[in-house]
Amino acid sequence: MTQPVLFLCDMAAVSLLVFGLYFPRHRRRDLVVAYLGVNVGVVAVASSLSAGGADTGLGLGLALFGVLSIIRLRSTELDQHEVAYYFSALALGILGAVDTDQVWRSVGLMAMVLLALYVGDHPRLLRKYRHQVMVLDAALPDHAALVAHLEQTLGARVHKATVQRVDMVNETTVVDVRYHSAPGPRGGGGGQTHALATRP
Repeated sequence: MTQPVLFLCDMAAVSLLVFGLYFPRHRRRDLVVAYLGVNVGVVAVASSLSAGGADTGLGLGLALFGVLSIIRLRSTELDQHEVAYYFSALALGILGAVDTDQVWRSVGLMAMVLLALYVGDHPRLLRKYRHQVMVLDAALPDHAALVAHLEQTLGARVHKATVQRVDMVNETTVVDVRYHSAPGPRGGGGGQTHALATRP
């Protein structure tokens, strides 16, 4: 009797994860399909193979995490928050598939996964912290000068700047910068700056 209850709880949990948390915040339709497919696939496979007992269920869970980690490494690059949703969908599937006498324990763990994603990916959490890969139209091998240039250009406090490439011939610098945005107008800077990628 517990297995159908767990199936229903998993369907409710993954629906909340995908349609209540992920899609309203990030709007990637292709990953909606991926998260639902991973969850339902794990539930189907794990529930069929977990009849061997708790040890089999534990081994199955670890095996699924390992296989899907390999798939993750060979697939299109995902941002870290998308990886978190990916493995949360997987975890919900395992919790919903493994039959147990402690239904409320599994339901509680599902709720804990959802709560962690709700808080950790909340738009208001650390919202002023930013991450960009930038191309500067100046060769700046000196780290202090680079940080000063970035802070003036971004109008923000730079916490970390990792130089990826300095081109002394074409006078460009490619830098991975993590900074804390500050209110007010941005500084003028010594030259034009192009942002290649931005991650909150």
